[in-house]
Amino acid sequence: MHHGYPTETLWRFLKARDWNVQKAHKMLIDCLQWRIQNEIDNILAKPIIPTDLYRSVRDSQLVGLSGYSKQGLPVIAIGVGLSTYDKASVNYYVQSHIQMNEYRDRVILPAATEKYGRHISTCLKVLDMTGLRLSALNQIKLLTTISTIDDLNYPEKTETYYIVNAPYIFSACWKAVKPLLQERTKRKIQVLQGCGRDELLKIMDYSSLPHFCRKEGSGSSRHSSNGTIDNCFSLDHAFHQQLYEYIKEQAMLVETGSPIKQGSVHVAFPEPDPDDTKIAKTIESEFQRLADQNGLCNSVNGLKVNGD
Repeated sequence: MHHGYPTETLWRFLKARDWNVQKAHKMLIDCLQWRIQNEIDNILAKPIIPTDLYRSVRDSQLVGLSGYSKQGLPVIAIGVGLSTYDKASVNYYVQSHIQMNEYRDRVILPAATEKYGRHISTCLKVLDMTGLRLSALNQIKLLTTISTIDDLNYPEKTETYYIVNAPYIFSACWKAVKPLLQERTKRKIQVLQGCGRDELLKIMDYSSLPHFCRKEGSGSSRHSSNGTIDNCFSLDHAFHQQLYEYIKEQAMLVETGSPIKQGSVHVAFPEPDPDDTKIAKTIESEFQRLADQNGLCNSVNGLKVNGD
């Protein structure tokens, strides 16, 4: 899991636990146990098939690689507001998320390190809030699970989070959540005006801008005006084509002579940190307050966790 940089890995876990050696040691041991118990080292050999199912996952879990910063950091775009997570079971979304984490760490970051001639171990994330609605409350459980997996097993892998196209709902939640965040986390988050194009162009070229940042006021969409070529969320984008082909190739190496097995990977969901639970509860409360203000009556529907 250190990919040739054990010291840097230890530093990440220490930083995540505010340099408390005992807590960092426990965090690292727990992470190693989680990887062993859930066979994470083999997860890139377990494709989500058939392709139509994977396309449905991609169409409802909007994330992709749009390019690289001027410093060589991968730029990960996430369509927070328009992701619906309603085309497959929770296990498929968690599997897909972990696969992208592992592909980033095993393939994308080493390639960037070689290309730019210096060790690159982190990325930038651009979070598009276009389309964020009160119905997103139904996704809190899944998003908390994904966030917990990242916090406990992939700490300090994101240099900066850029928030763009933020509607009033986000602004209200951010005001309530911000005081709960650690100072280290708050320093990583930048809420940009509009689509953030001008600010982001200071750190990346136009070609690396996520499609939802390329035109002021354009917002996000699942399908770019230039088709799927520039839409890094699409399965037809070069990044997702390369990722999916890589996973299928790894599966063929492991399953030589046997058909690739269908079905999702069932990963144990770690218990969320008390602070993360508090943040999730705060977001729920804020969404409910906004719903009550608008005279809406929303109920939180439980997500199906077991079974495909």
